[in-house]
Amino acid sequence: MPAMAREPAYTRLHVDERRRQLLDAGAALFARHAYEEISMRQIAQAAGVSKPLLYHYFPSKNDLFMAAVTEAASELQDRIAPSGEGTPVEQLTASLDSYLEWIEDNGETWSKLMQSAAALPQARELVEGFRARTMDMVLAELTGRRKPRPALRTAIKGWLGYMDAAILDWTQARDLPRAKLRDLLLAAFVATLFAAQQVDPKIKLSLG
Repeated sequence: MPAMAREPAYTRLHVDERRRQLLDAGAALFARHAYEEISMRQIAQAAGVSKPLLYHYFPSKNDLFMAAVTEAASELQDRIAPSGEGTPVEQLTASLDSYLEWIEDNGETWSKLMQSAAALPQARELVEGFRARTMDMVLAELTGRRKPRPALRTAIKGWLGYMDAAILDWTQARDLPRAKLRDLLLAAFVATLFAAQQVDPKIKLSLG
């Protein structure tokens, strides 16, 4: 009886390990090639498994791609979550450091995700969802609420778009130290906030 009780846990671990193997193989290919250049056959070969087994875990290439990028986005979201310690600007600085460190280590993955967002609706929704959650966190720290005045909402959305473009250039050129990029993004963020206040003096911010 004890042996039978242990068997399900062993089987579940085996399934999780296999899925992890396939996901890692797919993520590695998606990081180096455009989505349309990769086939399920290539992914199966990279993982060292048969196509039927790959399809058993991921019914389509899109399912595998979305699983890979969702995992990456989730990891990033955890990294940039405010610590609750320090002023809002200090917390944003720490979040940006963690964000840029991850991207520096996974530059190709991040670049391919941003590029695929232009062609794949599901990837675009994921990127937009990530931006929305990021904006919610920033606004909660700055204003104490998640529903900002329109000028502030528009300004921060614009800064998030600027940040994406700046980081994409950084990952491609690799000629600016990470700390300098962080300082550039922070300076642009503060300038964005002051610009929003110029447009709408009723905007109240807590920068610390």
